[in-house]
Amino acid sequence: MAALAKASGALKSVDYEVFGRVQGNGGREEEARKLGVVGWVKNTSQGTVTGQVQGPEDKVNAMKSWLSKVGSPSSRIDRTDFSNEKEISKLDFSGFSTRY
Repeated sequence: MAALAKASGALKSVDYEVFGRVQGNGGREEEARKLGVVGWVKNTSQGTVTGQVQGPEDKVNAMKSWLSKVGSPSSRIDRTDFSNEKEISKLDFSGFSTRY
């Protein structure tokens, strides 16, 4: 995956938090795998979902759009905040996982 990522341009990393009725809906890991990004997701005690996405810039942007506009089945997204967006030299993860 790392070689493929480098071939398609700059690698990006971005942190996110999704607000609304977003916990317990699943789908984020599946979408990340489909898009070819890596990272993690975690439910928070405030009822939001937080995580990090890494990968080629175009794929990270596609995941950002999905997190903001589409979301998991039966979720209701009120807003999505993105932070710490930066270019990275290598991926920190080998897949996309749920943290507890």
